Amino acid sequence: MNLSVPHSSYNVPSSLRNFKEITKFRLSISVLFSSVAGYLLGADNIDFFVLFLLCVGGYAMVGASNVFNQIVERDLDALMDRTKNRPLPAGRICVRSAFVLGVFLTIVGIGVLYAINPITAMFGAISIFMYVSLYTPLKTKTPLSVFVGAFPGAIPFMLGWVAATGSFGIEPGTLFMIQFFWQFPHFWAIGWFLFDDYKKGGFFMLPNGKRDKGTAMQVFLYCIWTVLVSLIPVLGITGKLYLTPYSGVLVGILGIGLLYYAGRLYREKTSKAAKQLMLASVSYITLLQIIYVVDKFIR
Repeated sequence: MNLSVPHSSYNVPSSLRNFKEITKFRLSISVLFSSVAGYLLGADNIDFFVLFLLCVGGYAMVGASNVFNQIVERDLDALMDRTKNRPLPAGRICVRSAFVLGVFLTIVGIGVLYAINPITAMFGAISIFMYVSLYTPLKTKTPLSVFVGAFPGAIPFMLGWVAATGSFGIEPGTLFMIQFFWQFPHFWAIGWFLFDDYKKGGFFMLPNGKRDKGTAMQVFLYCIWTVLVSLIPVLGITGKLYLTPYSGVLVGILGIGLLYYAGRLYREKTSKAAKQLMLASVSYITLLQIIYVVDKFIR
């Protein structure tokens, strides 16, 4: 498949770059990290073939969502500095090629996840549907888009557990809730420091549409919820998903760091503080998942 513009010569490096950009490679890898962490938490015995299928199917699933998202938003992406050089608005990929790629990745993603088990494929399909059909069109209409987008965004962490066990219960539900609440401060922080650029594309990302004390307070409150939900497994009420008190202390320390940066945004209300919170949120979810996995295997 040639992902270049019509009439241009085929070039492997540029086509690979276009593929990475239109599937949002770094974002997709971070999503895979969550899925792998969920799998390791749920698996009694690690099956590396299943883990491989999860990575392939997971990347295809996330990649398909990103391709369709960029097809829908290509004209708006052209208006914003951070997105105007993406393959579609820059003309490096035509819409037809992007659509074919999106369909291909959808079929591969759901098919590979189905080979693991049907429930995993079902959640993968739900994720693509909600991201493309609900979250994407709502971004230009209402700040509630972040709430809707938090559902498909929270699926990967629990998807790994479902892939490992073939069932859904309180354990993957807890993993879902952790990543669900985490997304609000994460994306509102992004919406804050990219406010002017988002405004060019007509995107409504902040809860009340303003970079003010009200938004900052909501960010802080959702950080509290994120930390509290992250500590629930310490109580021993989430089935096989358990976190020792020692690891709970580490998660608590991470939470204090997250709340520090959320409080800083509340006090300063600056783009710099918002960007620092965004980076802190990425560190929080990544380190939390590592702590959860390490805790399981060393206790």
